Amino acid sequence: MIPRSAAIDEDLPEQPKVLLVDDDEVNLLLTSIALREQGFAITEATSGERAIAVLADWVPDVVVLDALMPGLDGFQTCRELRVLPGFESLPVLMLTGLDDDASITRAYEAGATDFFVKSTQWSLLAGRLRYLLRASRTRAELERSKSRLARAQDLARMGSFDWRRGHGGPMFSVEALRVFGIGPNEGLAFRTLLRMLSADERSGLVQVLHEVMKHSTVLATDIPATLHDGRQRIVHVEAEPEFSEHGNLVGYSGIVQDVTDRRMAEDKIRHLANFDVLTGLPNRRQLIWRAERALEHGRRLNHQVALLLIDLDRFKIINDTLGHGAGDELLMEVARRLRSCVRHSDQVAESSIESLGSRSHRSLEAVGRLGGDEFVALLPEVADERDAERVASRILDLMREPIFVGGQECFVTASVGIALYPRDGSTVADLMRNSDVAMYSVKSAGRNSASLYRPALAGQGREKLELESALHKAIERDELVLHYQPKVDVRGAKMVGAEALMRWRRNGVLVPPGDFIPMAEETGLIVPMSEWAIREAARQARIWQDNFGFADSIAVNLPNRMFERTDLVEYIHNAVTTYGVPHHAIELEITETGLMKDLQNVIPSLHRLNEIGVEISIDDFGTGYSSLAYLTTLPISELKIDRSFVRDLGMTPQSSAVVTAIIALARSLGLRVIAEGVENLRQMEVLHRLGCGVMQGFLFSRPQPPEDVEAWLQQTVLPRKAPWIGKAGDADVAEVLRFADPRAKPVS
Repeated sequence: MIPRSAAIDEDLPEQPKVLLVDDDEVNLLLTSIALREQGFAITEATSGERAIAVLADWVPDVVVLDALMPGLDGFQTCRELRVLPGFESLPVLMLTGLDDDASITRAYEAGATDFFVKSTQWSLLAGRLRYLLRASRTRAELERSKSRLARAQDLARMGSFDWRRGHGGPMFSVEALRVFGIGPNEGLAFRTLLRMLSADERSGLVQVLHEVMKHSTVLATDIPATLHDGRQRIVHVEAEPEFSEHGNLVGYSGIVQDVTDRRMAEDKIRHLANFDVLTGLPNRRQLIWRAERALEHGRRLNHQVALLLIDLDRFKIINDTLGHGAGDELLMEVARRLRSCVRHSDQVAESSIESLGSRSHRSLEAVGRLGGDEFVALLPEVADERDAERVASRILDLMREPIFVGGQECFVTASVGIALYPRDGSTVADLMRNSDVAMYSVKSAGRNSASLYRPALAGQGREKLELESALHKAIERDELVLHYQPKVDVRGAKMVGAEALMRWRRNGVLVPPGDFIPMAEETGLIVPMSEWAIREAARQARIWQDNFGFADSIAVNLPNRMFERTDLVEYIHNAVTTYGVPHHAIELEITETGLMKDLQNVIPSLHRLNEIGVEISIDDFGTGYSSLAYLTTLPISELKIDRSFVRDLGMTPQSSAVVTAIIALARSLGLRVIAEGVENLRQMEVLHRLGCGVMQGFLFSRPQPPEDVEAWLQQTVLPRKAPWIGKAGDADVAEVLRFADPRAKPVS
């Protein structure tokens, strides 16, 4: 059960209305249940077309869209939603497993308010929705405030004035005097008005007035004034010239309006659009804008620009251990330190940059947050690569100092990748990509350092780094998936378990396991990936238990590095209890070679796992070169006959002899036996005659998504439509024995 949020924001509806759109009914159901537990009122739609139909006569508080759907996908649905009357500013959160620049840009171009990487961390999703609702409420209030000011300008904080040539200073109405904090019985001389301005503003206003009167043009300007009571106000002045019948200028008439609130609202809206809410640093949008301006100046003035991509090395560990509150605290401290390493500027006004002169681009220098634990330092002018390396060195030195978060001292280092314009790219996208490649070369070399991009990183090395870079983010982007291959009892024609096999869906395409599993093992990522697989398998076991009474085990391949965890048993216990399934719902598969490689460290954990009910299976049995003595001492429940022995069954006597020996060994030790890699009826029939009745392989089913396994059960197994059903159980064991030993005499 997912705990409901203890407190709902007072400025939000008691049950915010959410339209949840997802074509995956399982994800739709899980997300819907989780958000209801968090206090949201959920309306579901299984397609973009259905969502548009629902919105025709109902307005939710927020829309949550799955990005990838058949038919009308999330991006197109968002575009169509935005053209509906009244939906121009409705918060739209795009759910996606793709965390690359292209998909993020596409989501924002379609009109999405924000995006969220799919995960089972429902509290994060609920928090993001509440943030969007608060931001939407703030934006709506600001817009309404601006509208009220426009409608009520004749009655509040607005007045008129007249100036006639040769008649002294301007004459202000009572309402205009009130704008400047002057009572109705007091006058406002022009000299007194000028004293309300700072020296710079005063000279600027006088210059503007001279130019306006010289050319008899319209006056429109804002002046920041300090009233007699010390209040700082911004007053908008607008006036039109008046002419005599001979065309001579005789004076001006106009209005003054206190626009302080409007300017503050505009500044706040501008800040929300350009700065990260948590750290206050420029966000992705603002960083890209600054970088583009910096490159324009670099091209024009012929100097180099540096972009430093900064990724924290141990942020995930601290975030997972101390909690997200401590993680946010850490990010704010990191932002403060990074800001001190450069000449950080909060400048965002496009018009003011050009007014600063030939070196105006230096005001673009800043540190910004891309998202998560990634930051960028933009150096709009560097003499050479050594300037950028000096900044990177300052960053690394500061990051090595301890940080106190959550009442605990932590150490968080950083990996920095450096790319220079024009040497390493002519566009912002080029610099971002190449600095990312350089940063991950630091990760591969051991972290806690900085590296310049080098052309040598391109080609095959670059492809590997990019793949590794993407793999580092695969879990948080929700790109990893488990496919399940059923284990089948051929005599009873039923599924008696399944093996969970990890797949990586990158950019919508499944990456072959051989392309990323070795890399994961090499980089150590196999540990968090295996942890995720255990929890995901437990979650799926619960779903199947609810859907069709699944009471068997899901086998998860466990690498040897997982046994380095001192809390492995506790982790598995927490995983199964979280989803309310028994311990035997998870079975651990360990390869024979891997088992023997680190037997002394593995034995204690295996016994503890066996004590709580988790069963152990030896995978690829018979391919190792170890002693069989461990079979009598370890708490093993199952042997898996390797596919290399199954492949030639029914074709060579040697294969049958080996399989017969493994089955006999398993029986004598009281172990279950299962054959993998069964691809045809010949192999199935021989295995069954030899005494192995549980199998898995392409003959029965390929590894497939969990919903397809359910469909396979409903459409193939239960109706008994598969070609293998009924083929086992009728063969004569003597025929197999005779085949295994041609010298044997037929049984009469």
